[in-house]
Amino acid sequence: MTDAAYSAHPSAIIDRGATIGPGTRIWHWVHVCGGAAIGAGCSLGQNVFVGNRVVIGDNVKIQNNVSVYDNVTLEDEVFCGPSMVFTNVHNPRSAISRKDEYQDTLVRRGATLGANCTILCGVTIGAHAFIGAGAVVTADAPDFSLVLGVPARHAGWMSRFGERLDLPLAGAAETTCPHTGDRYRLRGGEVVLLPD
Repeated sequence: MTDAAYSAHPSAIIDRGATIGPGTRIWHWVHVCGGAAIGAGCSLGQNVFVGNRVVIGDNVKIQNNVSVYDNVTLEDEVFCGPSMVFTNVHNPRSAISRKDEYQDTLVRRGATLGANCTILCGVTIGAHAFIGAGAVVTADAPDFSLVLGVPARHAGWMSRFGERLDLPLAGAAETTCPHTGDRYRLRGGEVVLLPD
């Protein structure tokens, strides 16, 4: 199906009420629930599910086999790698309904969630953070952080460009991204992009 605003493969199911921005592409066997809000220029790969209480910003790329469940917000330019996982309840049981216990998960602008990683509910992934493939994230990830492992641990810092920065985990330091010339400062456990 091609709409004036977006395009969707004929096998996709888009429930009435969903809002989808211009230029968004929806591929095979995707299901978008009626309460979902999806921005412009997004790509939803094969077999993606988007729940009712989901907000997706502009230019978000969601690769194959990802389910974005209720109470997840993805800001602009987030990348969700193939088969990565979101949760929305800490202690699910089949016999007990916990829909009133869903916890919010926020993924800030420009973050990357690597293939097969798991993001437990209730966390915030900082802007331009990079979650490595297969990581299991149980706590907030700071802006520009590199997070790896099971359970995930802070392992370094990443640039907006997606390259590892030459900065220690803690202390005070500055560095420059060799690809873009952007300058970054580490202080107080936080990395910030310095103005031009």
